[in-house]
Amino acid sequence: MPAWPEHVIWWHVYPLGFVGAPIRDGVDPDADPVHRLDRLDPWLDHVIELGLNGLLLGPVFASETHGYDTVDHLRIDPRLGDTADLDRLVSAARGRGIRVLLDGVFNHVGRGHPAFRDLREDGPSLFRGRWVDGRFEPEVFEGHDALVALDHASADVVDLVVEVMCHWLDHGIDGWRLDAAYAVPSSFWAQVLPRVRERFPDAWFLGEAIHGDGPQIVRESTIDSLTQYELWQGIWHGMSDGNLFELSHAIERDDELLSTYAPQTFVGNHDVSRIASAVGADLVPHALAVLFTVAGTPSVYAGDEFGWTGVKEERLGGDDAVRPEFPARPDEVDPDEGILRVHRELIALRRRKPWLWRAHTDVIEVTNTAIALRTAVGDDAVVVALNIGDEPVSLPVADGRQLVTGEGAPADGRIELGPRGWAVLEA
Repeated sequence: MPAWPEHVIWWHVYPLGFVGAPIRDGVDPDADPVHRLDRLDPWLDHVIELGLNGLLLGPVFASETHGYDTVDHLRIDPRLGDTADLDRLVSAARGRGIRVLLDGVFNHVGRGHPAFRDLREDGPSLFRGRWVDGRFEPEVFEGHDALVALDHASADVVDLVVEVMCHWLDHGIDGWRLDAAYAVPSSFWAQVLPRVRERFPDAWFLGEAIHGDGPQIVRESTIDSLTQYELWQGIWHGMSDGNLFELSHAIERDDELLSTYAPQTFVGNHDVSRIASAVGADLVPHALAVLFTVAGTPSVYAGDEFGWTGVKEERLGGDDAVRPEFPARPDEVDPDEGILRVHRELIALRRRKPWLWRAHTDVIEVTNTAIALRTAVGDDAVVVALNIGDEPVSLPVADGRQLVTGEGAPADGRIELGPRGWAVLEA
């Protein structure tokens, strides 16, 4: 694996929503380009000011609705612009030292994909399914009729994905997020990724894994990292339900992954309710304290740093609240200054201590409503103390002596926290 992911922290953007493109009604994937992608340009300095150095882009390829029903992997979605627009964005990001990751939807395509639209019973097929009375009945992704499953046993699909990956890596991106990687056989990635790495040895591959045996997937697929949904769930469930034993268990499970890979960690993304809605604004710092002090490659979902809210719902349009249009410039946002400040302070801590990327975390003490964590390498340590309850608590902080952010002052190896109090210390 390349060395740079050890130092990257991503700003995760859903481009179609960000630029205010139409998502459902009247979308024509063959329309003339509308050059909206440059709306990201004024936000690149915001990425740097936060302390981040990666831009994780959601779908940018031609599709019929939300971007995950791709109809052409080699063409930028005309709602965003064209290839020249992406090239300019990548160049502007690189000029600031920002890495760029693209979202590769290689498990399925939209029904409007030319290879599916022109499918013949006597011709080659890229898709899983069967012919019945002259009609092809495709397999679809998780019951979504518009998402036609690719046939990952087909050498043609292997060649297609290698071609697409290399094409855009040639345009200067740094790697790929592999959408729905958990639904794709690991043997498929094991055929694709080594071929891509032959040409682009510094490319990094992040697989979306909602469930499954992460270490086994990584070993068999050669994917570099997987999304850490178990930690995300432990953070927001533990805090919203008042059961920090769930968080403690998730952190211990996170540690178990490190002998195989460093997971990609997050408290928000384009598919889940925003963290401020999930746990409440007063507990967002607590969630961030965990995110930025345990092992993994962290990401910030764009807008979370401002304390934005939004609840995902299981209905048509249920993602809209967490995929909003952004204003033209960062200075047009009225942020929650406290949440923005905590982001900056904890990202700065993470920058000073890159060893956190693959360091083990010990749970010093845990109750339903309070937890103390210590992450260390040698004599360098970071200690987190969290109180999500309504009563003051006293927690051990081991060798945590200097307050980095939060509240309180350690004394005799302990720290006193008020209701909903929190502290991050270093040795």
